[in-house]
Amino acid sequence: MSGEVRLSRRRFLKYAAGTAGALVIGVGTAEALDRPPPLGLLGDAWAQVGPYLRIAADGRIYIGVRDPDNGEGTSTSLARIIAEELDADWSRVIVEPLGLGVTQGNGEPKFTYGRQRSGDATSIPAAWADLRQAGALGRWLLLQAAARRLGVPAEQLRGESGMVVAADGRRISYADLASAAAGIDAPSTPPPVKQAERYHLIGQPAGDVDARAVVTGTLRYAFDESIGDPVIAVLARCPYPGGSLDTADRDAAKKVEGVFDVIEITPEQGQQPGLAAQAPALAVLARDTWSALSGRAALKATWKPGSATEPASAALEQKALDLFGDDAAAPATVRNDGDIAAARKKAARALEATYFQPWVAHATAETPNCVVRLDPDTSVTVIAATQSPRQAYTVVQRMTGFRPEQIDIQVPRGGGGFGRRLEQDYIAEAMAIALAKKPDEIRNRPVKVLWTRDDDLARDYYRPLAVHRLNASLDRKKNIVGWHQRMASPSALVGRATPDNRLWQSELVADALPAGLVPNFRSDWYPLESTLARGEWRGSPHVTPTFASESFIDELAHAVKANPLDFRLALLGEPRQLPYNGRGGPIDTARMANVLKLAADKLDWSRWLRSENGLGIACAYVFGAYVAHAIEVAPTTDGIDIHRVVCVADVGRAINPLGLEAQLQGATLDALSTALNLAITVKDGKVQQTGFRDYPIAATQPMPYEVETVIVPSTADPAGASVIGVPSAAPALANAVFRATAVRVRRLPLLRELARLR
Repeated sequence: MSGEVRLSRRRFLKYAAGTAGALVIGVGTAEALDRPPPLGLLGDAWAQVGPYLRIAADGRIYIGVRDPDNGEGTSTSLARIIAEELDADWSRVIVEPLGLGVTQGNGEPKFTYGRQRSGDATSIPAAWADLRQAGALGRWLLLQAAARRLGVPAEQLRGESGMVVAADGRRISYADLASAAAGIDAPSTPPPVKQAERYHLIGQPAGDVDARAVVTGTLRYAFDESIGDPVIAVLARCPYPGGSLDTADRDAAKKVEGVFDVIEITPEQGQQPGLAAQAPALAVLARDTWSALSGRAALKATWKPGSATEPASAALEQKALDLFGDDAAAPATVRNDGDIAAARKKAARALEATYFQPWVAHATAETPNCVVRLDPDTSVTVIAATQSPRQAYTVVQRMTGFRPEQIDIQVPRGGGGFGRRLEQDYIAEAMAIALAKKPDEIRNRPVKVLWTRDDDLARDYYRPLAVHRLNASLDRKKNIVGWHQRMASPSALVGRATPDNRLWQSELVADALPAGLVPNFRSDWYPLESTLARGEWRGSPHVTPTFASESFIDELAHAVKANPLDFRLALLGEPRQLPYNGRGGPIDTARMANVLKLAADKLDWSRWLRSENGLGIACAYVFGAYVAHAIEVAPTTDGIDIHRVVCVADVGRAINPLGLEAQLQGATLDALSTALNLAITVKDGKVQQTGFRDYPIAATQPMPYEVETVIVPSTADPAGASVIGVPSAAPALANAVFRATAVRVRRLPLLRELARLR
């Protein structure tokens, strides 16, 4: 076999992929890495290769990362799992994003790298077993190659910082062994993984592998990527859900210098939300961004509302209150333990509170964008920051009809995800433009779709508005004996092939605390009708109800004149395992109590009663992780100053403590910013916010100088961490503000204002 294949380095990694969990053990030189590989390398010499590992002749180790990285630190953590098992020298490791791994298998796509999804705290738990096995297999192959060369049993050899070391002190570098290792058959049973006491990378702090490139401005985000000389496309989208185009001056747009054409896009009918273009639009195609934006302005497009007008937030909130007071309304009962009515009759005291939460946008630093190169009847290449490459594949395959081997989806670093990039509408838009008939001068050129900030805020998949009403019954010993929580919201699962009786799953977690702690417990969910697009927002089924429940627990503690920390610890009770029908369970009440105590100690909770400032605390259980926030605030003449914020997390074994700390800090600040400032509002059927002037991400004040983090040492299997810093931050803030103003302000009105998160 002769000749060469014209492949980029990233494409080479993908082309050489075999089954998930296999390894690439290759040999090359630094100069050859960016050259097309000889066709012979893809024959017998690469018969056993897979996606995750390459070893170059100069000793550098290339580790492929399967999950997208939008700032979660995925690239670093996943690579360190493999590098740990390989006994690699981390200073010689270079991390490569793999893009989507998909092949044809019995007429169906076969996803060779596994699930490939990020941003929902699943990357590390899903990778913990198979990526350790991938690294262990690489180490086993290298040890076998060294054993043959040294003439000693492999059991007498060990890996150490990119070297194989013999008992007599002889050393051979992985680079010198790579070629021989590539020719060794894999064992019939998986090699054993390391014992934890031998870890030298896992559990040790490491900076982000892209940190230098980020701070020097050399990192290429998705927005920076391109193919050849693409046509730039910006879209004028209908601002009304379900609306349509009224008027547009296409001729004026085409007269703008640099504009090639104006194409109308109509959303595909019958597709699930997030898998098709969200709104009717006019795409302006131009030679550069300025020309495209100028052409869009010249369109002066006007739009007609649809038959169903989106109500204002106040109207939806009132609808929720009406449902709560309507005995004929039939909610979905999420959980029902004991008899809340009987508990209420016997109670020494009963309390009720209502909380409101607004629509919230993702507002990622990098707005949606996508590059498409389409070779009709041949192949398509898509470059986009997506949190779900497999969903992106679903869109591309449906719109082109191409086979898996004809579809190349590349996933560069993205500037924030938070759940927004789980939706693929921007990819569907780019595909629609690539497939559309265009003038001859641009017919075969790639297309690059760019969103502006006003596009992003007007056509997001928002966290749904929600209204909560909570009732609690307490006995004479001040114990909570009955708890009834009702929540009304527009489900984010509507239209996503979810049965009506399960639509609450995007809004609530059935076993979330205090379920399991109160003998008589009921959770009901009422659906609200809305035309706005809804989606995942930073673990929203945990975030949204946690604000209400953790704020209400403070209300109850105040009512019975109890210390909020002691009240929570008494509610948790004796250490035990609570059943949890979800990812990460069961719930260990001892671990929850521990993070609460550590957060309180760090903030010096003994000052709670006598401090002039307000101290607040809250906790949450999210995807197998335990987290607590303790916050100190001081009232000012025009609001509050947040003096201190403590976040304590128990995520099991921490792969990269420094990365985990960054995740907790960033998520906490995002949650506080949202609680203090942010809300999406609707007027005359459309979203009002157009930029950071009216969707103001928090500035330096009143935000804290730092977020103090405590990571609990643990030997438990790791849990995900990308969202866990969010749920307990806002209620801890609300509880701190209440304490700071308790002598002057009644609790419920204040919490209502804070819960509106405006």
